[in-house]
Amino acid sequence: MKVLIIGSGGREHAIVWKLSQSPLVTKLYTAPGNAGTSEVDENTDIDISDFTAIKSFVLEKSIDMVVVGPEVPLVEGIHDFFLADDELKNIPVIGPVAKAALLEASKDFAKKFMNKYRIPTAGYQTFDKQNINKASDFLKTLNPPYVLKADGLAAGKGVLIIDSYDEAVSELNEMINEEKFGTASQKVVIEEFLTGVELSVFVLTDGESYKILPSAKDYKRIGEGDTGLNTGGMGSISPVPFADEEFMKKVETRIIKPTIDGLKSEGLVYKGFIFFGLISVNGNPFVIEYNIRMGDPEAESVIPRIKSDLMELFIGTANGDLQNRNITIDERYCTAIFLVSGGYPGSYPKNKLINGLDETNDSILFHAGTKIDPESGGVFTNGGRVIAISSFGQTMKEALDKSYQNANKITFEGKYYRKDLGRDIMNQ
Repeated sequence: MKVLIIGSGGREHAIVWKLSQSPLVTKLYTAPGNAGTSEVDENTDIDISDFTAIKSFVLEKSIDMVVVGPEVPLVEGIHDFFLADDELKNIPVIGPVAKAALLEASKDFAKKFMNKYRIPTAGYQTFDKQNINKASDFLKTLNPPYVLKADGLAAGKGVLIIDSYDEAVSELNEMINEEKFGTASQKVVIEEFLTGVELSVFVLTDGESYKILPSAKDYKRIGEGDTGLNTGGMGSISPVPFADEEFMKKVETRIIKPTIDGLKSEGLVYKGFIFFGLISVNGNPFVIEYNIRMGDPEAESVIPRIKSDLMELFIGTANGDLQNRNITIDERYCTAIFLVSGGYPGSYPKNKLINGLDETNDSILFHAGTKIDPESGGVFTNGGRVIAISSFGQTMKEALDKSYQNANKITFEGKYYRKDLGRDIMNQ
C-alpha cells in the first residue's frame, strides 16, 4: 500500500518510522515532512491545510491511505473533504471528521460531552461576552488556583493556571474582551483545579471497537521542576508506573468505553487516535482534555513500544474490523528527551547546523524541527522543538540514561533540554 502521512513533527516521524517496518507498505510519503522523515520516505512540500493540493497528490501517486498527524487539518475537515469527493471517498483517512474533532477544537463541546455521558471531569462553567459579568461570581465558588481555558485551538498556549482571584478576573477579561488568544478565547471555560498526577492514555478506534495503547507521561513546561512557560512538550516516558492494571481498568470502564459509546450515540464518524489527557486524583482518573490525534511528544515513547504491525492496525481501523487485529506491546520502558532551540517557546533562531547525529547509539532519533540543506546535505534546525531522543531500558533509569547520554552528543547553537524528566514518577 502507498501511504501519505500529513504533518512535519516528531509524531509524524515516529509514525513513518513504524510504518516503514511493515511488509504491507510499498511506498511512504510525508507532507511536508522533515529531515528525519526524508531518510525513510519521500517528502512533498504541500501545505497541510491545502486540501486541493493534497487531492492532486493523492490521485497522482495513487495513494491508498492518508494518515493525519496534527489536529488542524482534522478540525478543518480533511476527512469530510475526502468523504464528499467522488474521486477520494474510497480512500481511507485515519482521523475523525470535523464534528468529532470538536472534542479537541472546543473545550466547551468536550465538557458538555463528558457531562452528558457521565465521564469524570472537573466541574466548570463557560463564559463569553454575553455572560462575562457572571464569571467573577463563579470564580468565588472555587478554591485557588483557578483554571482558565480558551475554548478553541491556541497552539497549546490557551490554558492559564492562576493563584490570585484578582489576576484571574483580569486574565479572563483579556482572554474574552481583548482576544488574548485570538478567536480561540472568545469563549473561556473556567474549571475547578484538580490535584493529582497527570498522564496520557491513547486508543486507536474504528468507531466501534478500540485498542488501548501504552500510557505515557509528558512534560510540558520549559523549566526543570515543571516551571516556566508551556511548550509543545519537552519529552515523555512510557509506561507510567502508577497506571497499573487496576487503574487502567478504571480508565477503560469510566472513560474510554463511555467516550466510544458517546461518539456512536452522537452519530460521529471516528476512525483514528483518541488522546485522553488524564489526572489521577487519589487513584481515580479524571479527564483534563481530549485530543483527536496521537500525542506529541508521547508518540516518540509510545509508538516504539508497539510491537505489532501499525499498518495492519490502520487497515483494521479503516475497514471497521479492528477488534480482529492483534496488538502486542514491548514491556520495556521507552523515554523521549526533546532537544529544543534556545529561546523556545518564545522567539528563537532557525538554520543552526546540527552536529553529532551520527555519533549516537542505542537510541532512535525522531526529528521534528529539522531540514536538510540541499546543497551541503547538512541537517539544520527549523523549529522550536528540534529532535527527540528515544531509548529503551529494562528500567526507567536505564532508558533515561541512554537518552541523556546521546543528548550530550548532539550539538547545535542554543541547544537546550530538561535534565529532570522522570524524577516525579521514578519511585511510584
